[in-house]
Amino acid sequence: MATLHHSPFCPHSRFIRLALAEMGMEPELVEERPWERRDAFLLLNPAGSTPVLVEQTGLAIPGAGIIAEYLDETRGLGLSGRRLLPDTTTARVEVRRLLHWFLVKFDTEVTEYLVTEKIYKRFMKSADGGGPPDMGAIRAARANVRYHLKYIGYLIGQRRWIAGDHLTYADLAAAAHLSCVDYLGDVPWEEDEMARDWYARLKSRPSFRAILADRAPGMAPAAHYADLDF
Repeated sequence: MATLHHSPFCPHSRFIRLALAEMGMEPELVEERPWERRDAFLLLNPAGSTPVLVEQTGLAIPGAGIIAEYLDETRGLGLSGRRLLPDTTTARVEVRRLLHWFLVKFDTEVTEYLVTEKIYKRFMKSADGGGPPDMGAIRAARANVRYHLKYIGYLIGQRRWIAGDHLTYADLAAAAHLSCVDYLGDVPWEEDEMARDWYARLKSRPSFRAILADRAPGMAPAAHYADLDF
């Protein structure tokens, strides 16, 4: 059995948890607090970031993008029609483009601000950056999420799924990030019905059940967070 070192509200970790679940894999989960820089974890990934997938052989694969590529290389062909990275070059480029959009652009403009300021800082020591939230950062993230939501709605207006006719890594990455923001009640779903309906389809999938069960200690989710019908 593989082991996934993750943080429950790390969107990159959630992305890989969703991907593994869609592939029918049930890894052992080891929760990490990256800011604590645990020595044994740093041996697996000197960058100290989650997620890290460790195979039974001991091979450690760090980082969401690298893990996604590794899983496709080692398990993709066996998934047949459920493959999360398409077969054709053009389609793979589009999935990778959108992966970068959500794992990098959405993360730096939205998720990193909100998760750090509203969740992580509550558990971090002051020496590690803990303390009261930066409301300026939170306001910026809340403003930024609006145009990302409109972009998702635009894509879904042209396609069945974000990157095309089939569910791919792009959908899982986008949903993973939005799920963190949605837990905090900071996604203005009323502003884009297309994006909302797409997310409802995703969070109704069996792979999403564990994500919807996550809870931050002392912080309840938004009332609709685990409601499959919003």
